[in-house]
Amino acid sequence: MNSISKMRRLPGVLTEWLFPNAGTTAKLRAQLGEAEGKLARWSEAAPLIESFLALPPQERLKIISTDQGQYVAGTKNSSTRDTWVAKVLEDLPAGWRLLDAGAGECQYKKHCGHLRYVAQDIAIYDGKGDKGLQTGEWDFSQIDIVCDLLAVPEPDGSFDAVLCTEVLEHLPDPVRAIDEMARLLRPGGMMIITSPFWSLTHFAPFHYATGFNRYFYEHHLERLGFDVVEMTPNGNFFECVAQETRRIGIMADKFTDTAPNAAEIYAMQTILAMSERMSARDKGSTEMLHFDWQLRATKRAAD
Repeated sequence: MNSISKMRRLPGVLTEWLFPNAGTTAKLRAQLGEAEGKLARWSEAAPLIESFLALPPQERLKIISTDQGQYVAGTKNSSTRDTWVAKVLEDLPAGWRLLDAGAGECQYKKHCGHLRYVAQDIAIYDGKGDKGLQTGEWDFSQIDIVCDLLAVPEPDGSFDAVLCTEVLEHLPDPVRAIDEMARLLRPGGMMIITSPFWSLTHFAPFHYATGFNRYFYEHHLERLGFDVVEMTPNGNFFECVAQETRRIGIMADKFTDTAPNAAEIYAMQTILAMSERMSARDKGSTEMLHFDWQLRATKRAAD
């Protein structure tokens, strides 16, 4: 019998030993009742302790350390997307004319040396909104065409490819924006899109949608005469849980007058450990939640 099981039996043993007859004083009975209550509460915690002790020693040390850097779950959102976009751009044929729609600071221009790169943006965000996640500053100095994405002053079919990354959620009318990008593409050209499946408020006040499901793209791209070549989810449900678990301290500091206590910090470590383990064994939770879709679609030739 293990030590926890022995402790569970202890209240009954004490009762038999201390109170062999009904003449025992009420005071002693009350004291014993209090002790039995404490032991009962310990028994309730026993499964939690047993499950923690059942973890491999290395995992127990990672949780106790309270260092979130011990886990990678929830940290790969941007890097996964950036790697995918870089590979897609590098694989485009040399000499193709590419429009970077809503290019912002042109972070992907470095992968377009073999292309005729054109950057477009409305260029009004300054990084200094007072709500949600902000950048602090923003540099539009590399933009070639300053205009609304709904009315780009270029002829029909004037681009071989259009890149639009993390932009649709910042447009009041994303459907019309996709229509305009389709107009700008020649038949056989490629549309490359990433945008959140879900998102927190960011770049406010220019944040109009929290995300787009695959059915949004499938509906509108089919309507516009495109064939979807690739639609890859970035992350999964468990990666999203881990990412937001990492934000709890930041959100508490910004929006409350308290901070996570020691027990809650250990709880967050446990959630990160669980999320990482389940993410590694994921079998389709992307249908419920993930960071964003990574999409390529080609424009069919006119009938």
